[in-house]
Amino acid sequence: MWLAFATNTLGNVLGRANALEEPAYAAAKEAPETRTETARAEDVLIMLASAGASKGAKMFSKCKAYHTVENGGKNKVGPNLWDIVGRAKASAGGFAYSGALKKMGGEWSYSNLDAFLAKPKDFVPGTKMVFFGLKKAGHRAAMLAYLRSLSDAPKALP
Repeated sequence: MWLAFATNTLGNVLGRANALEEPAYAAAKEAPETRTETARAEDVLIMLASAGASKGAKMFSKCKAYHTVENGGKNKVGPNLWDIVGRAKASAGGFAYSGALKKMGGEWSYSNLDAFLAKPKDFVPGTKMVFFGLKKAGHRAAMLAYLRSLSDAPKALP
């Protein structure tokens, strides 16, 4: 027992680690719950480069009851998502979008698709979409990779 105590004490004295002056990773600077939406979006955009569209396709299987993904596909409860990346918001012909989404304007970029997938009702207060969102950044990155693949000419990664 004395040998274990002495070894532990000696190890603590000789191997004392100094605290880092700043976090080793930029993402570690703030607690996850206090990080800005921009910082969280950057995490997903970094992951997007190595995300697998096949994993996103598997995850999308839950969405097939609400959306189609074929070129020229019909709208269902939600709009057709073919070529969604870079498309103008609320622009799928024949779909009745919420007034809140119509007012947003702009195009679906990777970063705002990420924010929408994270929490649709926070990104577009008043949206008709009842999906609660994808909490894990890796899942959103995979979904974005899959949505990117739904195009004849996929948009460049950020």
